[in-house]
Amino acid sequence: MTTSSSPAYPPGTVITGKWGRSRYIVERLLGKGANGKVYLVRPSGGRGRYALKVGYDALDLQSEINVLNALKEQMPDPYLVEADDHLEGSREVTFYVMRYIEGSPLHRFIRARGTEWLALIGLKLLEKLSVLHASGYAFGDLKPDNVMVSAYGRVELIDYGGVSRFGRSVKQFTEWYDRGYWNAGSRTGDGSYDLFSFAVMCIGLLDEKALREASCQLPQTRSVSDLQQLMRRNPVFKPYAAWLNKALAGDFADSREALNEWKRRIYEASERHVRQIPVRTPRWLKNAFGISAAVLACAIYLFLRS
Repeated sequence: MTTSSSPAYPPGTVITGKWGRSRYIVERLLGKGANGKVYLVRPSGGRGRYALKVGYDALDLQSEINVLNALKEQMPDPYLVEADDHLEGSREVTFYVMRYIEGSPLHRFIRARGTEWLALIGLKLLEKLSVLHASGYAFGDLKPDNVMVSAYGRVELIDYGGVSRFGRSVKQFTEWYDRGYWNAGSRTGDGSYDLFSFAVMCIGLLDEKALREASCQLPQTRSVSDLQQLMRRNPVFKPYAAWLNKALAGDFADSREALNEWKRRIYEASERHVRQIPVRTPRWLKNAFGISAAVLACAIYLFLRS
């Protein structure tokens, strides 16, 4: 029998798998989502740390596990470690264990490091989405809180509870990033739904105030043109505007095409930046921001050339 509510596990609790007999010791609660709780755990008698999720609804959690199992063969570094049941008296509580990404949600990372990181982080995120879409799934609830970035710029999608098969209704969404909210299309899961969310997410990361103002339109008048207009007003969008407009309009054939075009655009921008860096270090380069921007541009250039 499975439980329909997520139990609370204080630090020190030992969670033992019924079938695999793996034992995990709870260190702390990492967060609560729409469909469960996630804990930071360490294996008993082993090394490393993992994230362990317990769902509010066993069927929803099993659906999430099925998606992650389907993706294991396509991911070079699989997210899912194992899934099992934990006995609590007469109850069985389903859980799954995943890799723990130590880092910051995307919006906090960009706020701390600067918007110049968006090019490389966006590229890595689009690569993740391409793998998911190739398997016939839409992520659905794509937002900065569900994108974790490590200190070194490694990107991971978290909270797969909103993942839906192509052609089915999106199970979870957040209004700002939902194309239905902007009267731009249906809430049917497909690659273009995630690309739309990705585009709005980029807009919010570059100019959150403008996005907030655009979202205040009446529901019946709110539209993509509001997003396009705010991009025209702010030069910060210039390197991304063409790509973002295409994603908002649903004009990419698929996420692979979107990924390749993003890569091409930032490659060209990075190549121009590298050419402009002089041999002698000018005074302005002594400024910390200038140094970080130059180093990042070189990193992107070399990453894309490899």
